Amino acid sequence: MNILVTGARGFIGKNLVENLKNIRDGKNQTRPDIHIGDIYEYGRESSKNELEEYCQKADFIFNLAGVNRPDDRNDFKKANSDFVSELIGLLKKHHNTCPIMQSSSIQAELTGRFSNSEYGISKKTAEDILFRYADETGAKVLVYRFPNVFGKWCKPDYNSVVATFCNNIASDRPIKIDNPDTELELLYIDDLVEEMLDALKGREHINGKFCHVPTVYHETLGHIAELIRSFRTMPETNVITEIPAGSFQKKLYSTYISYLPERTISYPLEMNMDNRGIFTELFKSDNVGQVSINVALPGIIRGEHWHNSKWEIFVVVSGHGLIQERKIGTDEIIEFEVDGEHMRAVQMLPGYTHNIINLSDTENLVTVMWANEPFDKSHPDTFYEKVEE
Repeated sequence: MNILVTGARGFIGKNLVENLKNIRDGKNQTRPDIHIGDIYEYGRESSKNELEEYCQKADFIFNLAGVNRPDDRNDFKKANSDFVSELIGLLKKHHNTCPIMQSSSIQAELTGRFSNSEYGISKKTAEDILFRYADETGAKVLVYRFPNVFGKWCKPDYNSVVATFCNNIASDRPIKIDNPDTELELLYIDDLVEEMLDALKGREHINGKFCHVPTVYHETLGHIAELIRSFRTMPETNVITEIPAGSFQKKLYSTYISYLPERTISYPLEMNMDNRGIFTELFKSDNVGQVSINVALPGIIRGEHWHNSKWEIFVVVSGHGLIQERKIGTDEIIEFEVDGEHMRAVQMLPGYTHNIINLSDTENLVTVMWANEPFDKSHPDTFYEKVEE
């Protein structure tokens, strides 16, 4: 299957093209029913001769070309509706009735605050041209009216408030919110790409004349800004904001970190050092607990405490050690010899005092430690007691 993507260098086009390449090149094997030959990338730098060649050879067209903030108002019509006329004219010339997916906008509804939108009018005209073309030729036309699309590679200070907020907050620049209660309908770029891949195989989601992406979010400007600001503090607090699977928060966080300036991609961690070694928190969350790194110097014993309710998992990643646990009120000790060459997880049980001993005389013992809850100074649930008296 040969695929033409117009607007291939834009935000949506780039994301689509790179994912099509992943399928074509076998890097993404989750779509075994999609077989891609050539991918024709048409953009502003492309020639009209190239467009004609692509229209002759294409088996599917994603028309993502268009402008929404041109310097010249006449470009609304030229880049949006006139280009569609040119596109279908070339398809007719070469008797190619391949399916066309059309990128439109909710502004094409021409209602409410969009009733006089020049951009919306040009998109509505493009839709009408395509629907007439479908009636005349029998070609399959899939028109999507996109809401606000966000995600990686979106240009800030242009037409995406999410991109602007992420970019500015990541760079410690101010943002402007006129009304924090303003609600946006938001579509994540990866959800859009998945829908476009579905459309490629005839599995598009359609309701009446128009297609749609089933997963969208409704969020206020104030809440979006609040979430992004919480992401910004993570390196300072090590506290991860709630990011449930499939949630807006998760997709917004992936978007936010794609705008991090180089100086903030890497950040130092607080290292608590004493004569026994080093203990460093990596991250923590009320719902997923705390992950830490523990470095025990040669011959050192760490731990020697127990918990009422807290439990932990230790994984030695370097060195050679011994983990001991003893149930409170008994003398029986259970032991686990561990090393970084044969990694295994060892659970620290509630009601058992436990330790970890570096058995080496020369090498440090490095352990990744997970606890089911962050350490709480006001209620530590940690009580000193040696495993071996």
